[in-house]
Amino acid sequence: MEMISERLVPASRQAVWEALNDPASLRDCIAGCDRLEQVGEHEYEVGMSIKIGPVSAKFKGRMSLTDIVAPQSYAITFEGQGGMAGFAKGRAAVRLVAPEEGEGTLLQYEVHAQVGGKLAQLGARLIDSSARKMADDFFARFVKLFEPAATAAPAAEGPGEQPAQEQPRQGALRSMWSRVAR
Repeated sequence: MEMISERLVPASRQAVWEALNDPASLRDCIAGCDRLEQVGEHEYEVGMSIKIGPVSAKFKGRMSLTDIVAPQSYAITFEGQGGMAGFAKGRAAVRLVAPEEGEGTLLQYEVHAQVGGKLAQLGARLIDSSARKMADDFFARFVKLFEPAATAAPAAEGPGEQPAQEQPRQGALRSMWSRVAR
């Protein structure tokens, strides 16, 4: 399986690099990942549950970062065992570049992976579409790391004052109740 793509991330290259090297951020962005723990310099143990078509499995594996050129690029080598479901192994090259237009960071990636066991019997189309969905889910979550909180509290109005709370309109409730009561 091969996958080559790029995504625009609304953050500086340094911020994207830091998030890509933070095990907690990555764990939160990878669907089904329940463990991503650093066990050595640039070495990680990974645990995750996946479902591809009729096959569900809990994978345990290792991931290592190589060819590191901070904060521009690195390669990820990974391998995992999913018991009766089979195995997955491969390599991904990741590059962070400035976009031609606008702000942010363009995250470019190229993945080469192999699967074996029951997973391989599912067929290339199902494997490829599942891998693309996993990548889409990852990037949707990853981009959210850089979005301002949607529920940020309004700023205080003056020194020592509490922010004003938005109050429901009294007239709207009264108007609605009068229609229901008829």
